[in-house]
Parts: sequence; C-alpha cells; structure tokens
Amino acid sequence: MKKKLEDLLNFAVSEIENVETENDMNLIKSKYLGKNSEFTNIMKEMSGLSIEEKKEIGLLTNEFRTSFTECFEKKLNEIKTEALNKRLENERIDISLPGKGIKTGSLHPLTHIRMVLEDLFVSMGYDVVEGPQVETDDYCFEKLNIPKDHPARDMQDTFYITEEMLLRSQTSSVQVRTMLANKEKTPIKMICPGKVYRKDDDDATHSHQFMQMEGLVVDKNISLADLKGTLLKLARALLGENTNIRFRPSYFGFTEPSYEVDVTCFKCGGKGCPLCKNIGWIEILGSGMVHPNVLKMCGYDPKIYTGFAFGVGIERLAMFKYGITDLRNFYTNDVRFLDNFSRKDVK
Repeated sequence: MKKKLEDLLNFAVSEIENVETENDMNLIKSKYLGKNSEFTNIMKEMSGLSIEEKKEIGLLTNEFRTSFTECFEKKLNEIKTEALNKRLENERIDISLPGKGIKTGSLHPLTHIRMVLEDLFVSMGYDVVEGPQVETDDYCFEKLNIPKDHPARDMQDTFYITEEMLLRSQTSSVQVRTMLANKEKTPIKMICPGKVYRKDDDDATHSHQFMQMEGLVVDKNISLADLKGTLLKLARALLGENTNIRFRPSYFGFTEPSYEVDVTCFKCGGKGCPLCKNIGWIEILGSGMVHPNVLKMCGYDPKIYTGFAFGVGIERLAMFKYGITDLRNFYTNDVRFLDNFSRKDVK
C-alpha cells in the first residue's frame, strides 16, 4: 500500500506538470482525490489493517494529500497568472487615444424661456400660480367680462367639452381663481404660465396648443405707469437692454383701457427692415388695466382697488429671442433642432 501511494503521487505530479488549462486541473483533482479515485480506494482498504498499519498508512496518506495539494496549487496559480497576463495583453487600453464624447441633453427652448420669465417675476415679488387646463365657462369667460356674443365664445375658436366645460383658451382663468381664493382681498402679484388650447390651424405662426404666461397685479393706486415699467423690464430682460416698448390702444373684455404692446425690432434696432415691415416695431403681447367688472365679480371693490394684467405667448418670445421662423419646430421633437439650444445663453 505504501508503494501504491508513492507511485500514485509520482503519476499525479507528472500529469500536473503537463496540464495547460484550469479546466484540465479540475479534472486532475477529481481523478486523484475524487470519490472514485485510487486514493479513495486506498483509504477504504485501511479498515482491514491493524492499528499499527493504520498509523503508518494514515501518515502516508496525509503526506500524499499535502504533497499533491502543494503541487496542484502551485501549478494552478501558474496557469491563472499566465491566463491573466494573456488577457491583459489582449485587452490592453491605449490611454493616449481620444475618449468618446458623451451626448448630453439640454432643456427645451420653451422651458428655458419659461424659467427665465419665472425667475424674473419672482425676483420682482410675484407668485407663480398654476391652474387646471380643463376649465369652466364661468372662470374662462363669464368672470372675465366676456359676453355671450364675444367671438372668443365661437365654437371655431374654443375646444368645448360640454356647454359648461372646455379646454382653457387662456390662462386668465387662473387669475380669476386666484382673486376668488383670496378671501381677505389682500393685494395680489402673480404670474400663471401654462398650456392653452384654441381651434387654430397649425402653421408657421399658429398652433392649436401653445404656452401662455399671464400676469396680474391688484392693489391700491396701481396705475398704467406700473404696467409700463413692468413690461419694459420684461422686454429688456429677454431681448436686450436697448429694447424699448410702445402701447397701442386695443380691446380686451377683461381690461379697460386695453393695449397691444410692441417692442423695437430686435433685428434692425428700430430702423426698419423686412422682419418688422419697415416700421421698426414688432407686436409682442396684450395688456391693460383690469376691468372694474372683473374686480367686482371676483370680490374686489373697484373704488378701492385697481390692477393691471398682461398676457404673452412663450413661443412668440422664444421665436423672437432665437430667430426661429416656424413655430412647429417646437413640437416636432427633432434632435437636430433641439441641439441648437444646448449652449444658448438665456439669462
């Protein structure tokens, strides 16, 4: 039995030296130490030996196991090291090569403009208020002093869901909600940006869905001068410090007096060019002093309180600021268009 163990160890060492892969090493281990190996059979035969023989063979089996394990581990480490070196050689990274650029996203230009507007008016003490896009006729028209026969009531202009429910055609309804919610009838300074819907045919300058931002100030002794100063600050913040504004009389049911507001053409500086039709001015928004009837319907005494309101299309401002000629570009989600704004300075 002693001779068997010695021969078995010599065979094992010889085979281990010739192995080249880790998988073959596992087969060698199973062959010499597995359940059906010759070494295991020798261990089973020890049960028939005397005590003295068991001690002697037991010592030899321990020596076999120790020698086999040392030889096995040494060879296995050599194989693993060689495999690792080959892998490192094959997968070497050339750190001198230029890296691959990571494409990053950016805010949508309309989001840029909305954030600029909100930051501007918050810095002036305004609150940013939102309201539902599905509105009642009462909030969207009645309490804004828009009579039943007003063109805005026409089914061709407004998306009606029922006779009393509709998709809001203006964010002015949020102004009404804000005034009615103010039970103490304290002063109000707020803007309400958001989506509105009208039955317009989509083209380069119109869309059935677009974004508006309306502003409202209600307090004692509010005058047209306050409105003009506010809108001048708005125009210059978005279009440059050299921008000027002018008021032209107009009509809106919820303001009296009402004005269309123009800005000096941002392309020619007011000198006249094809963009402004050689008049030097471009219309930008509508505004006016809050109509006394609107104040009264919303619980404010028009003899004590006055106010001004204005509304501007966010797409229109973005088109002016960035020189965009087709409003539909905002909604096509074309990455080639949006990539132009990844580094735009919107401050």
